[in-house]
Amino acid sequence: MSEVCSDIVLLVYQNVLIISACSHFRRIILNNPKKRNALSLAMLNSLREDILTDLDNNNLRVIIISAQGPVFSSGHDLKELTSAQGREYHTSVFQACSEVMAAIQDAPVPVIAMVNGIATAAGCQLVASCDIAVATDKSTFATPGVNVGLFCSTPGVALGRAVPRKVAMEMLFTGRPITAHEALLHGLVSKVVSEAHLEEETLGIARRVCESSRPVVAMGKAAFQRQMAQPRDVAYTTATAVMVDNLSLRDGQEGIRAFIEKRRPVWTNSDEKAHD
Repeated sequence: MSEVCSDIVLLVYQNVLIISACSHFRRIILNNPKKRNALSLAMLNSLREDILTDLDNNNLRVIIISAQGPVFSSGHDLKELTSAQGREYHTSVFQACSEVMAAIQDAPVPVIAMVNGIATAAGCQLVASCDIAVATDKSTFATPGVNVGLFCSTPGVALGRAVPRKVAMEMLFTGRPITAHEALLHGLVSKVVSEAHLEEETLGIARRVCESSRPVVAMGKAAFQRQMAQPRDVAYTTATAVMVDNLSLRDGQEGIRAFIEKRRPVWTNSDEKAHD
């Protein structure tokens, strides 16, 4: 198992996020509970920066996003969306949000949402955009924008790719929240646990990811995202090429040799090739 440090360093960034770092994890904690961790433009810009920073560091294997307080995130700050702010500002808010969601899915390491509370609108979008989501049994998820006259169109992009179409449409048309167990049933979250076990379960998944080769995981994540947008036959062509490329990695060959020799693999965690 890869070594994971137990010492966590906490940094407060503009009273918006707490960033904690250890040897292989980056933990991003939304830290504006008085405003229900609303995804203001400042919050979004900070979140994007903290996802993208040092992504090429081979020691980074997992990013975990969580939140302080009873609300994971209530979505956009509606005070930023009044006519007084203007169309250009509104566009910058939604563009920044889209860039955050794309950064999560384009990151070469898995991004895990650790949810303990309410996730609504763009907050629900954030959960849906993550590769894995672990939630407590008290958590709820909703896209209630329609009830305040602002349909959750951008959250619908991530939601519609995470849950069945009719489930997404009901959530978008009614704004009705779903429970954590309903979210699990429909594929919005990966696991539901008690609040007491949330940290343990999330870190357990992260540690398991750390046991694998970083470039192998990165290659697999990128391929999965790409093929999901392709027709079946094209997806198989894409996946076939990726598996052949995976075999050319030194870590790809090391894993096979270790299996044959009945030993643990020793990863290089680099993009070194074993053959052309």
